[in-house]
Amino acid sequence: MAHAGGPLPDLRKDLDIVIPTIRNLEFLEMWRPFFEKYHMIIIQDGDPKRTVQVPEGFDYDIYTRTDIEKALGDKAWCISYKDSACRCFGYAVSRKKYIYTIDDDCFVAKTPSGEDINALEQHIKNLLTPSTPFFFNTLYDPYTPGSDFVRGYPFSMREGAPTAVSHGLWLNIPDYDAPTQMVKPKERNERYVDAVLTIPKGSLFPMCGMNLAFNRELIGPAMYFGLMGEGYPIGRYDDMWAGWCVKVICDHLGLGVKTGLPYIWHSKASNPFVNLKKEYNGIFWQEKTIPFFQDVSFTKEAQTVEACYLELAEKVRKELGPVDPYFNKLADGMITWIEAWGKLNPNSEP
Repeated sequence: MAHAGGPLPDLRKDLDIVIPTIRNLEFLEMWRPFFEKYHMIIIQDGDPKRTVQVPEGFDYDIYTRTDIEKALGDKAWCISYKDSACRCFGYAVSRKKYIYTIDDDCFVAKTPSGEDINALEQHIKNLLTPSTPFFFNTLYDPYTPGSDFVRGYPFSMREGAPTAVSHGLWLNIPDYDAPTQMVKPKERNERYVDAVLTIPKGSLFPMCGMNLAFNRELIGPAMYFGLMGEGYPIGRYDDMWAGWCVKVICDHLGLGVKTGLPYIWHSKASNPFVNLKKEYNGIFWQEKTIPFFQDVSFTKEAQTVEACYLELAEKVRKELGPVDPYFNKLADGMITWIEAWGKLNPNSEP
């Protein structure tokens, strides 16, 4: 059995940190001990003429809207503008095996004993050890030191499945939707749960993009954050949409998704009234989209992420298009995204 004990391999040549932002990145000072040795891809949203200030000593590239349009040409429209969904351009332009993405209002959290949490290190542990999507282990992640497979767990399944996604959580400001924010304006998450779980095959989950890592080679083309922000009738569902797409494709391809550790400190509560305006359509539409994803299936011929995603796009057009014309445009965006991914990654499988 593989366990996550011992020193981690040095992944500085294998991992990019992707940060979408509209502001200066002073928050990186807190992350310096953990991020400084890694390359960062900063996606500057909003005014491309503005200069984003980054603390000295970090290795990074900044991409503005002008850069995105130059790189993708007539396909650039599939990258959202004035929305954090623009981060997915960073996934496409990266050349690394692993991606960690974090929001600029997320700070270093502490364990109950007061130690700083190296979120990136825990994500790496999650990604480098298998998942258990086909049979639930009641003692959490069996590949964690101090844990194992419980009595009754089939020996034939103990090798697990490759882990495609590591979904981290947040202390302080929870990731609530606008209605919940409104009725619980002072609620804070103070519960530190020392656990990592594999989300079982067949179960969807609400993916949050502010503390997220994934294996780009295994699932990268499915990490499209949709059409949000300026020009579209929905927002704050970019990571949700990506998560639903990723999960059904992982289930089909036999890949795993973990959630739990690591925690970050989410410092800033967004305005619930602004959020409600962005989420309004999504709150209604998700009652249609979630059953769609629960029932979706792929052909046997779909054996790559790209092939699955293109099939999914056509299913979105056929089954969700009648819900609202937005979904027809989203299906076009999904197809264009795969074309854009292929343009930036010419060696990827169709």
